Amino acid sequence: MPDTEAEDLLRRLAPRVLGAVVRRYGHFDTAEDAVQEALLAAAVQWPRDGTPDNPRGWLITVASRRLTDLLRSQQARQRREDTVARWTLPGQWLAPAADSPAAESDDTLILLFLCCHPSLSPASQIALTLRAVGGLTTAEIARAFLVPEATMTRRISRAKQRISDSGIPFGMPPGPERSKRLGAVSRVLYLIFNEGYASTSGPALQRHELSAEAIRLARMTRRLLPDDSEVTGLLALMLLTDARQAARTGPDGGLIPMAEQDRSRWNAGYIAEGVALITDALPRGPTGPYQLQAAIAAIHDEAPAAEATDWPQIMALYELLLRISDTPVVRLNHAVAVAMVHGARPALALLAELEADDRIAGDHRLHAVRAHLLEMAGDLVAARDSYQAAARRTTSFPQQRYLHARAARLADA
Repeated sequence: MPDTEAEDLLRRLAPRVLGAVVRRYGHFDTAEDAVQEALLAAAVQWPRDGTPDNPRGWLITVASRRLTDLLRSQQARQRREDTVARWTLPGQWLAPAADSPAAESDDTLILLFLCCHPSLSPASQIALTLRAVGGLTTAEIARAFLVPEATMTRRISRAKQRISDSGIPFGMPPGPERSKRLGAVSRVLYLIFNEGYASTSGPALQRHELSAEAIRLARMTRRLLPDDSEVTGLLALMLLTDARQAARTGPDGGLIPMAEQDRSRWNAGYIAEGVALITDALPRGPTGPYQLQAAIAAIHDEAPAAEATDWPQIMALYELLLRISDTPVVRLNHAVAVAMVHGARPALALLAELEADDRIAGDHRLHAVRAHLLEMAGDLVAARDSYQAAARRTTSFPQQRYLHARAARLADA
């Protein structure tokens, strides 16, 4: 198997293996260390020796052996037999033998709810799940939270330790508790999807394995909670957004904005499924932010051409969204819709209000939208400066190239 194929397989299997090992052993923090060592061993051996017939079982076995070694080493250092009881969850010991067959159940969703335990702060819930379930590196999560990597490392370590110390059994929480955690679970899936659809850094605009994993987990969550309209709305939003991924980049990997995309390359199956889901969810209510965003995405996807987009309806939906989720990003998107309906100047006035908001004032998206609106207004010099400012603020190489190219085009105009 080529190295890239092995890497893709390992990324898909990592959260499932971690869930299985935590279920068997009940040591969240130590289990993750053991799984990481198993993944490293696979990355070295599989390209050389071939992928095993049951790669998930292979990883679980190797991780189990390593975990047993780690636990025994900890016991030796502690020199107290009762330490084992504090390391394990109620009713568990050192777990089954490392060579026992691995269960075929997928524990990823249980792991997802475990990471969203109420003893953790919302920020820690999201960070831990992005690390354990989404497979993001600590550096990527730190950028998403706008904090130093060392700070995020400590936050994730504390979260893992708190989970280990909580003594809760590894399993799906009961109904009332599950409902409490669902908001954090949905937010986590939303962030994982966004990182896959529009990577915050690196050479590629998209990381398909992350967006695909978020969609898979959203489908699992909806199967568990089919009557929750926001869970349905979240899945619809992911499908309707991901439907465009094939048309978002050119042959060189460069970014293609939605207005210039070849819509024949959009995923018609995803669009049909997403439209059906949001059409089913909206009448059932209560209407939440994921449903409204999905409705906006559906309007974009159903337009046969960019100029046929129903911008007045999109603007109205953003105004509804602002009533229940008044965030800087929603305000930014609302300003774009206002520009498409009423022109650039009213939208620029809305952006001026956002400049005082520290949550987005330094974000490249604010500068990129301002550049686009200034270009619409005919102020090409200011637009070029804003494109360059946006390029300086993004760590995504494709976005940097696109923004620099826009600025260069205006310089030649």
